[in-house]
Amino acid sequence: MSHKVVQPTELLDGISANQLRREITDVMAEGVKTILVDLQDVTFMNSSAIGALVATLKAVRAGGGEMFLCSLNDQVRIIFELTKMDQIFKICADRHEFEQKFAVTAN
Repeated sequence: MSHKVVQPTELLDGISANQLRREITDVMAEGVKTILVDLQDVTFMNSSAIGALVATLKAVRAGGGEMFLCSLNDQVRIIFELTKMDQIFKICADRHEFEQKFAVTAN
């Protein structure tokens, strides 16, 4: 499998973001190097979640992988822009753009 899509839902706070981090760590342990975090169903994200996502990104990169985000709603996008995290993360408009840009097959 070339990549794995992880899709959290609703509120993304420190607790749920740490659960997401564990899920991504498990996926990487299976040998997947490209992770797409689809935020389409996330309605709210707080600063704890941003910190956990940054820690997850560092862990993915340390493991030789890449992590992408897609489908950010306006509230989440504003948080990323205000914190300059939009310059740290690779962000795609949606899964289709991710698949087009990185020539991956849909799972």
